[in-house]
Amino acid sequence: MKTSFLKIVTIAMLAITLGCEKSNDDDMLNNLSAAQITELNGIATSGTWIIAYYYDTDKEETDHFTGYTFSFNTDGTLVATDGATDTNGTWSITDSDDSSDDSSDDSSDDDSDVDFNIAFSSPADFADLTDDWDIVEFTSVRIELIDVSGGNGGTDKLIFEKN
Repeated sequence: MKTSFLKIVTIAMLAITLGCEKSNDDDMLNNLSAAQITELNGIATSGTWIIAYYYDTDKEETDHFTGYTFSFNTDGTLVATDGATDTNGTWSITDSDDSSDDSSDDSSDDDSDVDFNIAFSSPADFADLTDDWDIVEFTSVRIELIDVSGGNGGTDKLIFEKN
């Protein structure tokens, strides 16, 4: 009798544990507080950054950005430079509760959605970075971003590290 009871309790605890696994959305920082958004803005604008990793849907393309440093300026401009050529773009951090920048693939998400927005018009490699990225995690020396495409369901991953 005791053995059966212990088996039932063990199975119930296992079921509860498995039911509490994190979903993919839980792996992202979708619900940053205003203080965290301010902190991330300060981190991004402090110094220069390199792309430590870039995966575009089906292949790694980090090498497309070798030798470039990125400056996230407080005026919303983004400059990538290799020392000889500057590539200009824009950046921002937005909360869908405060703006309507994210009009595409996350419309089914009822939660607040904080996005790290990057926009380059050219060249093609930089234009590929243009997106409203979800924030996976950030520290003072690393910003990890992800985007799941609404069109083909592919996942892009972008990691900036402090230069």
